[in-house]
Amino acid sequence: MIRKISSYIGEFKRDSIITPVFVALEAIMETIIPLLMALIIDNGVGKGNIKYVCIVGTIMLMVSFVSLTCGALSGKYAAKASTGFARNLRRAMYYNIQNFSFSNIDKYSTAGLITRLTTDITNVQNAFQMIIRMLVRAPFMLIFAMAMSFYINAKLALVFLGAIIFLGIILYIIMTRVHPYFMEVFKKYDDLNASVQENLTAIRTVKAYVREEHEKSKFYKASETLYKYFIRAEKLIIINAPAMQFAVYTCILLLSWLGAKMIVSKSMTTGELMSLFTYTVNILMSLMIISMVFVMVIMAKSSAERIVEVLDEKSDLTDPEEKAICEVKDGSISFNKVGFSYNKSMDNLVLENVNLKINSGETIGIIGGTGSGKSTLVQLIPRLYDTTCGTVEVGGVDVRKYDIETLRDEVSMVLQKNVLFSGTIKQNLRWGNKNASDKEIVAACREAQADEFIEKFPDKYDTFIEEGGSNVSGGQKQRLCIARALLKKPKILILDDSTSAVDTKTDALIRKAFGEEIPDTTKIIIAQRISSVQDADRIIVLNDGKIDGFGTHEELLKTNEIYHEVYESQVKGDDDDNGSK
Repeated sequence: MIRKISSYIGEFKRDSIITPVFVALEAIMETIIPLLMALIIDNGVGKGNIKYVCIVGTIMLMVSFVSLTCGALSGKYAAKASTGFARNLRRAMYYNIQNFSFSNIDKYSTAGLITRLTTDITNVQNAFQMIIRMLVRAPFMLIFAMAMSFYINAKLALVFLGAIIFLGIILYIIMTRVHPYFMEVFKKYDDLNASVQENLTAIRTVKAYVREEHEKSKFYKASETLYKYFIRAEKLIIINAPAMQFAVYTCILLLSWLGAKMIVSKSMTTGELMSLFTYTVNILMSLMIISMVFVMVIMAKSSAERIVEVLDEKSDLTDPEEKAICEVKDGSISFNKVGFSYNKSMDNLVLENVNLKINSGETIGIIGGTGSGKSTLVQLIPRLYDTTCGTVEVGGVDVRKYDIETLRDEVSMVLQKNVLFSGTIKQNLRWGNKNASDKEIVAACREAQADEFIEKFPDKYDTFIEEGGSNVSGGQKQRLCIARALLKKPKILILDDSTSAVDTKTDALIRKAFGEEIPDTTKIIIAQRISSVQDADRIIVLNDGKIDGFGTHEELLKTNEIYHEVYESQVKGDDDDNGSK
């Protein structure tokens, strides 16, 4: 894990190396100052030698200035190295997520990925800065201060050795106990973020059903759980402070008692004892810094594990090892004994033994109940998922042999959940074709029956769309998404229940435009309304992941019981509605 994470330091290795060098110099200069102070007290003040005081005092000022300069430079390079490291990590994670297949994405919650990209990376960044600065400074200070202490008086310096062993045991106990709690803390962060994200995304629904109090309660529970885990971790961490204070005051008491005896017996000078008191603070502050850094490292370790988990996740959809095919001949589609399971298990197939032959340019309707596998079936065509068994062919070639980008450029899909991004209508439509001219945009909108409402906006095609398309209706959003798909000029167009919010008249106009404007494009229309697919060349009836029927509207009415029942219920419902009017 450490090797994986540290590989993203990249171009900031130089800053990461320079920082400890300046930190070490700063620590050395600081350990020299108490020794110079002892010389001033013993040889200058004690003997009334003002000249000696001035000379050594000047040297002390110079040493202090060098220490200050090194400290400032170490801070500058540490900040540059840590922020650069965080940038590289965040970029690597984000780029890897972009390569995820749908099955990879299914393993993580959106909130979990956001927490990893923000909180977790910030924890690692802070820990890295502390490691290259404080975790270098503290050991250097500890070693040099201990060396100076033994140089001044080896017997009294043994007091520090005992304190170090005592604090080392305490730190080890804290580290081993706290890590599992922090792992749970970050999982609870995911839950908290998920609660907030869900609430903000569905805020209109929350208000429509007057569920604000329920959402407050849900958020309270998530934040309370997070609070409790933090408290458990902090209860262990706070042991560090009293243990440190106990060690500091014990050392001071022992030094005062033993040092006083040595001064009386003339085996030690007052200046030397004063220096040891200064080194006491240096040594024990170094231990305190080490303990603080270790606490941060414990938190960062949990975060680093979560980051590496995402970095190590590789897309299970890759281009073929041999030369990938970069051209789709036509829009013909074949399903050959296809089975599919989201968990890759043959015992839990969502689609089973699917065999289909769709000719290029055909219009195919798909009807089926909720959970029958309609969306899953069409998602195999642009290779959003790979089949568990069997093969899917487009243009007579197995989809796994195509370059993924080439295949998806030729298969345009309007997903069940329509998504628009913040930006103008033009900017949203150019997701389909970034080089589309204004004329092509208008033509696509005309085919999707979107031009009529766009022209009514004051800014027309430059109208700004809010995040998620919150300032347009469901039907308008669907038509904009259809226009965006048409701009790709694909060989295969898939509409996954993408006209459900559109009235029947507009739905009919869209289908008519498809027939007139893109006759050579293979069109697959998933719908709940039979009126949306009855004019299709052929219709697929899906039931529990299996093909229950495949034929024209008239053929299925005569031969397929499911299709006939749906048709009868919808026609009867329409007749009842007309009668009530």
